[in-house]
Amino acid sequence: MDKLTILLPATPLLSALLIALRADLPRRSVARLSVGFSVLTLLLAAASLALYLVEGQPQWASFGPGWGSLYLDPLTSVMSLMVAGISLVVHVYSVRYMAEEPGYARFYLLLDLMAMAILLMVAAGDLVTLLVAWHLIGVLLYFLLGHDTTRPAAQRYAFWTFLTYRLGDLPLVLAAVMLYDTYGTVALPTLFERIAAAPDAHTLAGLPVLGVVALLVALAAFARSAQFPLHTWLPYTMEGPTPVSALMHAGIVNAGGFIINRFAPVFVHAGGVLHLVFAVGLVTAILGSILMLTQNDIKKSLGYSTMGQMGFMFVEVGVGAFSLAIYHLIAHGLFKGTLFLGAGGVIGNARKHDGVPHDDVYTFVVERKPLAPRLPWVLAAAITVVVPFLVLGASRWLMGGDSVGEQGGIILLFFGWVTGAQLLFATYRLRVDSPWRVMAMIILSLIIVVAGYTLIEHGFDLFLYPDRELSERIYAAASLPLATFEVLVMILTAAIVVGWLATYYAAANGRTGRGDASPLRLAFYSLISREFYVADVYAWLTQATLGLSRRLNVWSRWV
Repeated sequence: MDKLTILLPATPLLSALLIALRADLPRRSVARLSVGFSVLTLLLAAASLALYLVEGQPQWASFGPGWGSLYLDPLTSVMSLMVAGISLVVHVYSVRYMAEEPGYARFYLLLDLMAMAILLMVAAGDLVTLLVAWHLIGVLLYFLLGHDTTRPAAQRYAFWTFLTYRLGDLPLVLAAVMLYDTYGTVALPTLFERIAAAPDAHTLAGLPVLGVVALLVALAAFARSAQFPLHTWLPYTMEGPTPVSALMHAGIVNAGGFIINRFAPVFVHAGGVLHLVFAVGLVTAILGSILMLTQNDIKKSLGYSTMGQMGFMFVEVGVGAFSLAIYHLIAHGLFKGTLFLGAGGVIGNARKHDGVPHDDVYTFVVERKPLAPRLPWVLAAAITVVVPFLVLGASRWLMGGDSVGEQGGIILLFFGWVTGAQLLFATYRLRVDSPWRVMAMIILSLIIVVAGYTLIEHGFDLFLYPDRELSERIYAAASLPLATFEVLVMILTAAIVVGWLATYYAAANGRTGRGDASPLRLAFYSLISREFYVADVYAWLTQATLGLSRRLNVWSRWV
């Protein structure tokens, strides 16, 4: 098993070295070489997971005095398989997509190095190796996003991403220094044992070290996973090649959820930080979902969709469902990778044929068939409110209250309720030909998805956290007060009810949305179209800092 763990990051590194040494090879040969090593990496990752399932014991292997080590546990084995799978898909897709682009061999070399860095990060067995891999991912992403050196926008937003990542690296470096200074080791297994033995250690300033470290790790995760207000770089990275966007949105941006899971023994002692993670994730999910719906650029819309999904992932972490966050991470990675590559295909077709592609959507929009009947809005609204509760109750009955717990109920309520309400509301407005049939399919799909989600998450939790005491302590640390939960439920209920009442009011008064908009509606549209002015605030702060620097430079000449 040790050799497999070493070969996982070594295989893509060997591919990158061969491409660097044989850059004069024809493009097809370079692609075959890189794809072949990617297939080998995926087989190694699958074998590593299979061997772990057989042996069932974590492995730690060191190659230096205290650092340069690898650690194979359930989290590493699962993440390695996901990273290797997505990397292979991106490699295969790039064979033809990047065929006409300059720097073909350089692109594959960077892809292999990125796969190596991500695999090294998920398998890092000590703080130094983890920091090196964490930093290396940001550097390689900068070169991949700026692959087309002729496009100033790509260079600008690649540097924007690089700067945000470097700001996010600083808290993680400080957290590693504090842990080493307090517990005297960088090896992760030994570090976690010492934390369990002495969780009440304090720093020089009298603060509990684990609380401060958890806050620093959370800040690093916020920057890496585009949490509000550090999200602005994510939607603007679409200037890079589509395969890089797929790799970033499917894998790299999920690193925030991974790093929090890796430091789970630290977050057990930092319940307040988990509550902060929950709040930031909730705000990010809401803002990302709103902005996604208002974009007219397909890739930018997908970027805000990723932001919203990252917010949901942090909500899960914030309520203690660490294993559910990893499951969400994998599911989102596979889904978003496919979606981005599909978007690249749509964009490619649009470039080859003038105008809108002649597909089903084009026919539906252009031909403007007679409007289909709608369901009664009262029935749709009632289903919106009642069905998620029934799904939640059925899921808890299947798994038992003890295994899912109150936190699992919160998660299911948010996912089932919000997603179901959005879907039913959208269906009501679309005017489909068979509204009753569509409504029945939606309800059936919702039941299957939520029940399946619960069953899979339960099995996933048993696999990732076989130490049940640790899992229960995480849930206990993240436990929300009942009053807070009730307030959240009331706010969500009020938002859904107000939405349906507004729909009924518009339908009852015959408003089609084509009249003059109210000032309030225009103001809200301006707020959304400017993306809540977050980027403008950063631009203003940058100009203010540059102006202050210029003044200090002038004043310093007279001192």
